[in-house]
Amino acid sequence: MDYLNYASPLGEMIVAATDRGLAGVWFRGQKHGPEIRDWREAPDHPLLKEATRQLDDYFAGHRATFDLPLDLQAGTPFQQSVWQALLAIPSGRTMSYAQIGQCIGKPTASRAVGAAVGRNPLSIVVPCHRVLGAGGSLTGYAGGLDRKTALLRLEGACQGARAAEASTR
Repeated sequence: MDYLNYASPLGEMIVAATDRGLAGVWFRGQKHGPEIRDWREAPDHPLLKEATRQLDDYFAGHRATFDLPLDLQAGTPFQQSVWQALLAIPSGRTMSYAQIGQCIGKPTASRAVGAAVGRNPLSIVVPCHRVLGAGGSLTGYAGGLDRKTALLRLEGACQGARAAEASTR
């Protein structure tokens, strides 16, 4: 796997690609992050450079979606179905774990959906930060709830930002 380090406004990130496409975007030290010991650092990799350019545009408020080939092969078929459902959540909008379960034909699988969301290897690009708990509550994010709140605010998803403010009081 090829990777590069990316300095985002929310902290250092690892951006990785395979021959199939972008395979990972993780905050350093996040839950379920990769072990990059055997990976090759590739700061001039064309796809990685394009991914970081698009991330720059996103953080500047000039991009709501990403136009990159994705490699989601690392997940199980169930995880991949959840990750595909996440891609359908528009910027500025949120869904609940139960709604994602309904979208993939597993209406009683909220906990399994939550586990799959937590293992999403493509933070921000596959927008797992747009998933909230029941009643709009701010729930886990592998990169930390402060980052989830910041991403929701950036996208104008005020419901998530308000829930985050209430949970920190």
